Amino acid sequence: MRKSLRVAAVAAACAVAGGALYGAGAATAGQSTANSTREPYNIGLLTKDIDAYYGTALDANGVYQASPSGPYAKDLARVDADAKRTIDKAAREARHQGHRGKKPAVVFDIDDTLLLSLDYEKKNNYGYNGATWAAYVDKADRPEVFGSPELVRYAAKRGVAVFYNSGLSEAQRSAAVQNLKKVGADVNLDAGHMFLKDAANPPAYLSGCATPNSWTCTTVQFKSGTRKHIESLGYDIVASFGDQYSDLQGGYAGRAYKLPNPTYYVG
Repeated sequence: MRKSLRVAAVAAACAVAGGALYGAGAATAGQSTANSTREPYNIGLLTKDIDAYYGTALDANGVYQASPSGPYAKDLARVDADAKRTIDKAAREARHQGHRGKKPAVVFDIDDTLLLSLDYEKKNNYGYNGATWAAYVDKADRPEVFGSPELVRYAAKRGVAVFYNSGLSEAQRSAAVQNLKKVGADVNLDAGHMFLKDAANPPAYLSGCATPNSWTCTTVQFKSGTRKHIESLGYDIVASFGDQYSDLQGGYAGRAYKLPNPTYYVG
């Protein structure tokens, strides 16, 4: 995952806004306050707000975990409830249409959409280093984002195809699969359903911004281009899930569900 920007002001706004910002519906931009001329929110107070929002606590193994009953978990539950209604509607319509229509599908980001990175963020003071991040991912031991693996299984049981669209690198595929299985998102984890960033050998459908060993795709170009490709395979993406607005922008999805993440921002 390439974290291009970490903006304290954005995180502050996210932590304060809570459910109002993280509701279901089309993703919107404009959440950054980077051009503000006012004094930014104090970073010491901000980290306390983030801890309160997640209900952050160390477990017996020294791992920072989110509370299953805190504001973060409650915001996720509201998103999941709405998403299930969308999935149910798509499943009903698909049964009525039979083989006449496109197959319904959902698309999930992975980092902080299915797998929670709170422990890494907290222990690195909400900073980012490529080497330590890669080592953290390779451990394949991140906990679930509350409710998201269950939502994956929910869609599959109702005949809605599940795809993954992540900025994790191709080299991290094995660890991602292992970790997703560990949290119970063991659905369609093959290469035909899990699309990762392959800068060395980018797919032809991204030829507008990527050639072998030359990757210039923005997150929006990569994610929306992949969704467009999935739809070209005969699927109708009824819902897309991500913790970043850039996971969701660019079209090719009926609904865009923004999950809460007050710790970093990817433009």
